Amino acid sequence: MGASRIAIVVDSTATIPEELVDHYDLHVVPQNLNWSGETLKDGIDITPDEFYERLGEAEELPTTSQPSTGEFYEIFSEIRQDYDSIIGIFISDKLSGTYSCAHAAAQMMEDYPIDVINSKSASMGLGFIALEAAKAIEAGKGHTEAVQAASELIPKVRVMFVVDTLEFLHRGGRIGGAQRLLGTVLSIKPVLHLEDGRIEPLASVRTKRKALGRVLELAEEEVAGKPGVHAAVLHAAVPEEATKFRDEVGERLRVDELILTDLSPVVGTHTGPGLVGLAYYVES
Repeated sequence: MGASRIAIVVDSTATIPEELVDHYDLHVVPQNLNWSGETLKDGIDITPDEFYERLGEAEELPTTSQPSTGEFYEIFSEIRQDYDSIIGIFISDKLSGTYSCAHAAAQMMEDYPIDVINSKSASMGLGFIALEAAKAIEAGKGHTEAVQAASELIPKVRVMFVVDTLEFLHRGGRIGGAQRLLGTVLSIKPVLHLEDGRIEPLASVRTKRKALGRVLELAEEEVAGKPGVHAAVLHAAVPEEATKFRDEVGERLRVDELILTDLSPVVGTHTGPGLVGLAYYVES
């Protein structure tokens, strides 16, 4: 008997770089973008670059929807043919119905071993949690140990970000506790973060540059002098700004791993273009 084959399934909001998806054999389930009467599969029918270009010219904003319970059941059933068990790790249940649809589908899988995890995160916050499970499997750990590795990382992962405007978050109903900032002076750039899976305000700064500086300061305070720092810089259609920020993160945080990635179109629908963010954790 060889080692059991364990499938890791994530949704497309994770935006894990393609080379890591391939290396760890991750299964990515696309979210849906509903735009002008057509449904586009996130990252398949529309890339981030195409999305932001179209968003700039659009009269009508898209909406988003998660795969249905039935779709998840079909996906899980297909994976079941080649794998002994499944670990599904999905975007925070406070931001999307994805986890609840995947969980309902898992309940329909009868005696097949499947665990569905609420990451309480998004983007590479979710990505890091999925990669932790994948690394455990690569190291020869079993299903239960891989689930434990992912679950233990959830409270350690931090996601902070700065948006150009709160308008998109407000329209999409994903604004959480940052709602109270809507009436503030337009020149304020709030630093937002994910707290227990919700979007909450962390600080208000006058300019975007200073807001990103505050993100770095806060991260630096938390990770200073600690080994095993993993970080990812996320952005929505501002590659030059994000690359500059990534270089600063690399210098200031002394990271073991540093990823630069786009936000997926489905997340970008709710944040708008211009977001720059940081996801990170410390191993210990």
